[in-house]
Amino acid sequence: MASDPSGASSVAHPDHRTFGRLRLLFTAALLLAFLVCLIFAWTTRDAMAHLPFLKGRGKAAVGHNSLVDLRPWQTAQALAALAVTTEEHEFARDAARLADHEVDQAFASALRQASAQHNVLTGAALTLAQKVKQFQQIVKEDQAHVERLSVSSATKNGVPAALTDDLDVAKAQLALDSDELADAQEDLARASGDQRGRIQQELAAHQEVMRKSDAQSAAGSQVAVVSARRYGTLAGRLEAWFDQRSRFALLQQAIQQAQADAAALTAQHNQIESQANAGSSSVAADKAGTLATLNSRAARSQLLAIYDDRIETQRQLAAVYGKWSDQVLLQHRIVLHLLLESCAWIAFILICVILLDALVRHLIEHAALDRRRVQTLRIVFKLGIQVVGALLILLVVFGAPSQTPTILGLTTAGFTVAMQDFILAFFGWFVLMGKNGMRVGDWVEINGVGGEVVEIGLFRTTLLETGNWTDKGHPTGRRVTFINSFAITGHYFNFSTTGQWMWDEITFSIPAGDDTYALIERVHKAVLKETEKDTRLAEEEWKRTARRDGLSQFTAGPAVDMRPGASGIDIIVRYVTRAASRFEVRNRLYQCVIGLLHKPPTPA
Repeated sequence: MASDPSGASSVAHPDHRTFGRLRLLFTAALLLAFLVCLIFAWTTRDAMAHLPFLKGRGKAAVGHNSLVDLRPWQTAQALAALAVTTEEHEFARDAARLADHEVDQAFASALRQASAQHNVLTGAALTLAQKVKQFQQIVKEDQAHVERLSVSSATKNGVPAALTDDLDVAKAQLALDSDELADAQEDLARASGDQRGRIQQELAAHQEVMRKSDAQSAAGSQVAVVSARRYGTLAGRLEAWFDQRSRFALLQQAIQQAQADAAALTAQHNQIESQANAGSSSVAADKAGTLATLNSRAARSQLLAIYDDRIETQRQLAAVYGKWSDQVLLQHRIVLHLLLESCAWIAFILICVILLDALVRHLIEHAALDRRRVQTLRIVFKLGIQVVGALLILLVVFGAPSQTPTILGLTTAGFTVAMQDFILAFFGWFVLMGKNGMRVGDWVEINGVGGEVVEIGLFRTTLLETGNWTDKGHPTGRRVTFINSFAITGHYFNFSTTGQWMWDEITFSIPAGDDTYALIERVHKAVLKETEKDTRLAEEEWKRTARRDGLSQFTAGPAVDMRPGASGIDIIVRYVTRAASRFEVRNRLYQCVIGLLHKPPTPA
């Protein structure tokens, strides 16, 4: 039963499917990992929020469960790290000063409110308060007892052992009672909700942070116009543009937060003021009540003054942030101007590239060159102009590299590797133009191609090829071009001497007979006579150009060789002649040989 060819092919070559099982599983795993990463990135997106303490509106959003709102100082400190110019550093210092003052006032108001709440105690808190007073009295008595024992031991020269033991026992009792007092005070604070101790700790920590911040001197900076000039590249200016946008957004958040805090403080101020007005209408029955009422009103008045100061500070802080944001907008405008300058330079470079390309195309098309050379020059110049334009645009965008020597070294090495043929061709031209090189009109052989040199250019050498199926001395009509690197990396043969002498030969056959040797002798004498002048000149030139004595042993005299052939004896005559007159000499020798062959033999 014949099977389906298509089915057999699919079974025999399962890898030809678009998605194999392994590839499908791998792709599914990648998609799952991609989705998981997206989900976790979305759930953790708040980690990238700027100034996260600005997001909240209560003390719980401050961080570290602080009892006092430290956001004004945290905001000023965070924004100060973003200051760039001298003007921004001035605004940052003003904001830090106002924020520190506002936080100090917040601590003061928190302490006063905690003290006011601590004055009214009931139940277990009242019992703990009495216990604290008892321990305080005991600690005072222990301290007085330790002081008396210390004075007694100091006035006597020889201190009895019993007195020393009493002093040690008194100090130990003082330490024990002090620990019990501290424990009782903590119990009282928890029972009554007294936060004054914790507020004092936070105040001490804030003051320590302030001292460290004041000790850190601000780094040297420049004014806005000068500092913007350091962004000399388009990439740097774009980075500064986006940094300024982020800084401006953060300053706007700080302004909104300061305004919101001022509104919240105003509401608290009005609430306390209304309570004070309501309490002032009540009249106490006795002097103690009157005194308590007056003290409460005085505390509320001081608290209202603190709130007024805090409200004004928040408004001043919002104003400072507003001036700071205006300064950032000014820098934004400066960077925008620089961005437009960079874009103008890029547009100018592109315009120059287009105009140069059009100019080069116009000059090449009107030059007296063949079509192939015009096309080649057009491509070369177009590519060169585009490369130069791209490099200039890269310089505008990214600027000059910082590691200039390294970059130049690597670029030079890469350029040398890529252009090694042209470099070798350039130096090969100097070799070819040297004393032992070649000249126009020389007969040479390069890479198996022989011909006459018609042009030696800066990068290429052109030959008029000679040789066909019948005779290598005839030109084929083809121009062959070689790159000049063959003068260094390859080899060439120059068959031309000073007079362009060359060995040539003629071949003919004669029937075998009694006068064969006599005929050969006559041919030899005739060749000697016809080539006598060329032979003498060639030997003289060879001797003049010889650098070693051994070369002078060679002779330029003609030679006649004979070989047995199918129709008689083959005669091969070799002789020296000039390359330019080889055909003329060959014709004369042929005529001479033909005359000798038809001349009747001389009788013996």
